[in-house]
Amino acid sequence: MLYENSLKQSKDLSSELCVQQLAQVFNESFAEHKVTLKPGATEPFYQAADSTNGLATIHSTYDYFSSALHEVAHWCIAGKERRQLDDYGYWYAPDGRTAEQQALFYKVEVKPQALEWAFSLAAGVPFRLSLDNLNADTEALGDAKAFGYDVHTQLKSYFEHGFPPRATAMIQLLCKLYRSQQPIQLPTLNISRLMP
Repeated sequence: MLYENSLKQSKDLSSELCVQQLAQVFNESFAEHKVTLKPGATEPFYQAADSTNGLATIHSTYDYFSSALHEVAHWCIAGKERRQLDDYGYWYAPDGRTAEQQALFYKVEVKPQALEWAFSLAAGVPFRLSLDNLNADTEALGDAKAFGYDVHTQLKSYFEHGFPPRATAMIQLLCKLYRSQQPIQLPTLNISRLMP
């Protein structure tokens, strides 16, 4: 088995998964894509490859396992042109977004959060929606429940029509590491469990 040692180590871990282990295995497995996962940043960020080493870097937040899964999800759906731009060329409005900005956030986050959910299933960790607007009032958050339904609908679509190729490889990797290669299944929707 390709990750036999990693699989044995992961079973010995306490209830908290090791993001450094995930990064090491991700970096080995996706080396051909010239990308590296680097946990420990104060803010998540995708740094496009430069001429120095030719490697793009996915920076995830602190030692948060879910942050690493989320940032890898963005990388899995970014096209070739987007992967040549820092943060894939997307805008980012910081915490305190207006209702209009939050609605746009929901629109662009459906697919990455659906992939993060699939990755969470494969790693055996709970998935929570990220509204990413901690200081917003209820009105500015808009319809967070509708966002949850949209993410589940997208996840269902991925199960029915197939995941993007890099996402499929990531799911397979996580299943090897954390599920003894058992496949994932579409979960039933419990919107209250998804809410932060």
